[in-house]
Amino acid sequence: MQRERVVIIGSGPAGLTAAIYTARAQLSTVVITGKLLGGQISTTHEVENFPGFPDGTTGPELVENMKQQAERFGAKFVYDSVTSVDFTKGSPFLIKTDGEDYLADAVIVTIGANPRKLNIPGEAEYTGRGVSYCATCDGFFFRGKDIIVVGGGDSALQEGIFLTKFGRSVNIVHRRDELRASAALQSRALANPKISFTWDTVVEAVKGNENGVVQAVTLRNLKTQEVYDKPVDGVFVFIGYDPNSAVFGDQLAMDSTGYVTIDHLHATSVDGVFAAGEIHDSTFRQAITAAGDGCKAALSAINWLGVREPILQKLDAEEPVTAAN
Repeated sequence: MQRERVVIIGSGPAGLTAAIYTARAQLSTVVITGKLLGGQISTTHEVENFPGFPDGTTGPELVENMKQQAERFGAKFVYDSVTSVDFTKGSPFLIKTDGEDYLADAVIVTIGANPRKLNIPGEAEYTGRGVSYCATCDGFFFRGKDIIVVGGGDSALQEGIFLTKFGRSVNIVHRRDELRASAALQSRALANPKISFTWDTVVEAVKGNENGVVQAVTLRNLKTQEVYDKPVDGVFVFIGYDPNSAVFGDQLAMDSTGYVTIDHLHATSVDGVFAAGEIHDSTFRQAITAAGDGCKAALSAINWLGVREPILQKLDAEEPVTAAN
């Protein structure tokens, strides 16, 4: 069993930034990447709002650059998924993956949250090529285009209103005949001349053109069962998010929707376990805010480990750490 100063669970912008900081602080750092190195940003074709890239970049390029920067300082990457953790006994913490077990003096949780999918034909194929789950990230690419927004809650209306800054038209498709959003948001959306509504309707498929980008959706009216294709340039899905917190069970304090709760230092309810990014952030969901979170969580972990150094040195004498600290 390997023992490290820091184990980071997750490899999106929060986890990669945290790894840069902890590894640069000469703390042995392991990043357990999960199923996809870089998380959601790695599936984004174009990234134009991350500082430092005046001509823009791509999600995969951004992720690879951050990974290389962390590796430069000695961070190690494990392409595996966490299957269970034991935070009940305090530091060092036990983390199990499919292939290896780790002991970590400190843990930074950056495992993120996933947007709920429609799970329809074409959705995965055209994600990043007309299908999106983030208006702030991708709205700019749909200037003068016809857009549909799927959903009827606050997020759907907030993002739909935002998309009117760019799109020629925004059609909100909702499976019911009334919205779940707040009255104030409904009033704003209903008064916006660019927004229209398609009620009692679900999206059954996303279709693309010969260039591999979205050109239409297949809609079905739930009352009449009429099925028809609607030409469209962009499909934005806002039907909720699910934080990836199930692996922690009841070992970390969470809110009613499963987001990990933290204090102002990004400390969780377990001393020595910190959290950053969308595992706790249900509001902003941006690569840059996640990166900032990763920095703060890492600095808190570094400080926490520094205070505990005499205890850790005693533990090292009993069971040496596998990498230089």
